Amino acid sequence: MRYLYEMGAALGCYMVVLVASLFALNQFQYADFVSRAIITLSPIIPAAFMCWAVVRKLRRLDEMQLRIQFEALGFAFAASALLTFSYGFMENIGAPHLPWLWVWPVMGLMWIVGLMIAKHRYQ
Repeated sequence: MRYLYEMGAALGCYMVVLVASLFALNQFQYADFVSRAIITLSPIIPAAFMCWAVVRKLRRLDEMQLRIQFEALGFAFAASALLTFSYGFMENIGAPHLPWLWVWPVMGLMWIVGLMIAKHRYQ
């Protein structure tokens, strides 16, 4: 339950800061590069708290749940690498360019797939 509060608060802050930063970027279109970079990167602070919540959750797991998470993360790492590298090669032959912002959703999706595989394996 603690994880839900920690992640929920961090996610809520992330959404607020993200919307505020996008609004601020529109208002400060002609500001200097450093100011725009600070505004653009401001959502990273609450995103770091989301990472912190995940790490704290992992530290509270028992050995079996930790093993399942470890296997899922290993799968997500390898599958995300294969998918992103493959798509990068496809861009060489004309596939549309995808921004780096798509890497994290791919990793998250692969983590979910890895969790389903690992959980099924230990049932």
